[in-house]
Amino acid sequence: MKGIIRLVGLLALLAAIPAARAADANGTWKGSVDVNGGSMPLVFHLTVANGTVTGTIEGMPTTPAEIHEGKADADGITFSANSDYQGQTYKVVFHGKLAPAGDEIAFTVGTDDGSWSSQMTVERASAAAPAAAAAAVDVNGAWKGAFDYNGTSVPQVIHLTAANGVVTGTVEGLPTTPAEIHEGKIDGGTVTFWVNTDYQGTTYKLIYKGKVAAGQIVFTLGVDDGSWSTQMTATKAGA
Repeated sequence: MKGIIRLVGLLALLAAIPAARAADANGTWKGSVDVNGGSMPLVFHLTVANGTVTGTIEGMPTTPAEIHEGKADADGITFSANSDYQGQTYKVVFHGKLAPAGDEIAFTVGTDDGSWSSQMTVERASAAAPAAAAAAVDVNGAWKGAFDYNGTSVPQVIHLTAANGVVTGTVEGLPTTPAEIHEGKIDGGTVTFWVNTDYQGTTYKLIYKGKVAAGQIVFTLGVDDGSWSTQMTATKAGA
């Protein structure tokens, strides 16, 4: 009888381990996913209880996006979120594996119809991180630079406004000017956004990814199909 009791206790302990591991996913997690050659920063706010995952995702076109169908088991955590893009609603599915140390989650992410998928790793956000990030980056204002296009210098003036990790504004100097900034994000020292511009009767989507330093932003920019890209350093006007 004592042996049976010990066996039942051991089985109960083993069954509880996956739930305990999944519960380690509680908290705020930050990372970036590649979408059409551009980096999209995401922030996950996760709550795990009794095998269920709830919370929100910041950074998708529809933000914050509420988590649906969240589950936690021995294989990791899974959930979905709905997001609108160019007038169409997509269901995006996330499958995550928590690292043994509990400080990272490796996600496979993609649309439920299988038309797009990617990989991303998120890290647990520390309590001090938001204040440090806010102090480290200030992209508000006008930034001036120029990039080379087929041997011709193309001047740019980029007007940025950042609040709560979201970046808005305009880009002057493109064939379509001013061009409105879309899906602008700032995460740590990286700012990303895209604009549409018309050239010779064709509309192009230009993706900007910039590394922020004191008084300047070093941009990599190019069309979303990867057929053209260049670099540009923009300095803050009046700096």
